[in-house]
Amino acid sequence: MTAHLSPDTLPTLPQTVARPGYDRSVCGIGIVHFGPGAFHRAHQAVYTDDALALDGGDWTISAVSLKSPGVRDALVPQDGLYTLVTLDRAIGHRVIGSIREVLCAPEAQSHVLARLAAPATRIVTITVTEKGYCLTAAGELDTSHPDIVHDLAHPETPVSVIGYVVAGLRRRRAAGLPPYTVISCDNMTDNGRRLGRATAQYATALDADLGAWVREYVAFPSTMVDSITPATDDALRQRVLDAIGVADAWPIQREAFTQWVIEDRFCNGRPAWDKAGVILTTDVGAFGRAKLRLLNGPHSALAYLGGLAGVETVADAMTTPELAGFLERLMLRDVLPTVTPPAGYDLAQYAGQILERFRNPAIRHLLAQIAWDGSQKLPYRLFGVIEERLAQGLPIYRPALVVAGWMHFVRRRAAERAGLTDPLAPTLLDIGGRCDGTAADVDRFLALEVMFAPTLATDTRFRAALIDAYARLGDGGRDAVLAAVAAL
Repeated sequence: MTAHLSPDTLPTLPQTVARPGYDRSVCGIGIVHFGPGAFHRAHQAVYTDDALALDGGDWTISAVSLKSPGVRDALVPQDGLYTLVTLDRAIGHRVIGSIREVLCAPEAQSHVLARLAAPATRIVTITVTEKGYCLTAAGELDTSHPDIVHDLAHPETPVSVIGYVVAGLRRRRAAGLPPYTVISCDNMTDNGRRLGRATAQYATALDADLGAWVREYVAFPSTMVDSITPATDDALRQRVLDAIGVADAWPIQREAFTQWVIEDRFCNGRPAWDKAGVILTTDVGAFGRAKLRLLNGPHSALAYLGGLAGVETVADAMTTPELAGFLERLMLRDVLPTVTPPAGYDLAQYAGQILERFRNPAIRHLLAQIAWDGSQKLPYRLFGVIEERLAQGLPIYRPALVVAGWMHFVRRRAAERAGLTDPLAPTLLDIGGRCDGTAADVDRFLALEVMFAPTLATDTRFRAALIDAYARLGDGGRDAVLAAVAAL
């Protein structure tokens, strides 16, 4: 019979497998986390594991699933232990011990609420994806969302994450306890402010005094998180069994690089996250902007130009000399000068780390997936770079080639009747279907005001650069694309 990962089998693991560097039995629970999916367990839980090993304290995690019992069913028999596999040129294995309790909220609601109200709980962290916050497009609380409607009518039996956060805060206030710090770890712009505003709106709808207390005393620091975390599958489970000698019901895999930036604003203490590599700052936005332009923008460049050239993954693109050279020039010559570095942060080193991450052969990051939602991503990832360079009278040949690559990508999807994953898919496919490979195609796309602001769309320099780039890409085939990127 195959043995399973547990406190009893920890001593039997190979010496090459790292394990918790602290006594889990003496570390109390100080953090409640909503949404213990792969990213949390590969990211925040690992930083907390490091902080416990370095500084101790009652900072282990109660992990709460809002809906599915899957994580609970996998990890409870393992006492919360699981394996982290780091995907690099050398594969690493490590057992994480910072999760001490796993709950499924619909089946343990009283337990979850009691944990939130416990004096020892001082931080609540969240990874539920942007839609899990029940916000409107403007970032306000969506009071028409079915979960919010339910929770406002039944605040002691919540189903939404904001409902749970406020139910806990309400109990703490009634008991005379200080609030906990609430930290969104989802990649939303200005996530702390948005979460704080929505939480206060919900609390005010229940009780105006409670809403005022939330606004005055509860901290909602903004954050930025980064690490590629591929999904767990049976192949990973088998690889872990082969490597550590015991079965793990739900191991996690992640690239070696990881980053967590938190606004230094807490109301009730925190773990020694800074000793574990977390960046505490007063300007999270600067880090977010650096990531958006230096990582996300080049990702889109590879998605469209590499995809047109028939390349499947980011790592494959980086083994194609023409694409790799173009990307490095785009990052270092065009994008980097437009990024204001956070205080004391080496942007050139960060750019080098990104290029190394892109080259990682152990990560299969599909270009087809990165290409999704281009109409939403490109304005944030690339248009700011283009506008700043135009304002300075600088050339935009390489950024324009990326935008032209996206246009060819849409044109090809329309011609192949392959569909498009994008909120503007019907409109884009209509434009793509009318394209004939001439300069007129560029004007068809530039007329899309929801994507191209009039000041940019009517800039003659931008239009000329796009027409030139569109023509360079020819029919959008591999030879034409590689020739175009090599020339720039």
